[in-house]
Amino acid sequence: MRFESTHFGSIAVDESSIIEFPEGLPGFEDRRRFLALEHPQASGLIFLQSLEQPDLCFLALPVQMSRPGYQLYLTPEDRELLDLPVDRQPVIGRDVAALAILSLREAQDPTVNLRSPVVIHLGTHRAVQAIRPDEVYQVAEVVVQRAAEALCS
Repeated sequence: MRFESTHFGSIAVDESSIIEFPEGLPGFEDRRRFLALEHPQASGLIFLQSLEQPDLCFLALPVQMSRPGYQLYLTPEDRELLDLPVDRQPVIGRDVAALAILSLREAQDPTVNLRSPVVIHLGTHRAVQAIRPDEVYQVAEVVVQRAAEALCS
């Protein structure tokens, strides 16, 4: 199928690559189908393009790129929603991908939301924005230098 994106023009979409958010994203509960597009000139930068709203697109980075050693935590409810074993935490890169939504504001350092990463089950492409119940990470953490350099190159 083809999709007309406001930001990328016409995109060929392979049905098997569609990311499905069963409950949508907070604030966008009715937007459930997205496509992850990699930026060709900025290694690691991911665009999460809505397939239901052509102008809705989120910038994201892999959590480990923005914070080396990042420790993922999913509630039992999130693991169940993603069809993951509820008796253990998933492993990034083996079971799931974890992306941090990026915020760019003029005259400020870029920040990422590490408290609520987008977690994608690698086998099913089901996803959730997993809101941590603790305060180990924040909603607006400054991007570490290594990731900022990749964004600007």
